[in-house]
Amino acid sequence: MNMKFDVKEKVEEIVQKLQKDPALLKNFQSDPVKTLESLLGIDLPDDQLKPLVAGVKAKLTSADIGGALDGLKKLF
Repeated sequence: MNMKFDVKEKVEEIVQKLQKDPALLKNFQSDPVKTLESLLGIDLPDDQLKPLVAGVKAKLTSADIGGALDGLKKLF
């Protein structure tokens, strides 16, 4: 079975879940592939999940940077 989904949409959905749940975020940081599999409810080969993992990590990093920049703006 070939399951197609909108990667960008899934990344947004997963990032929101991770940002709301520190324990889930910690699980993602220690084992991103397994955490994504449980969040998606599907078991995919690691090589198929790696682009999704990369997208989620990039989005989390940009969200952290955005929050830091907002904090800096308040200083000035």
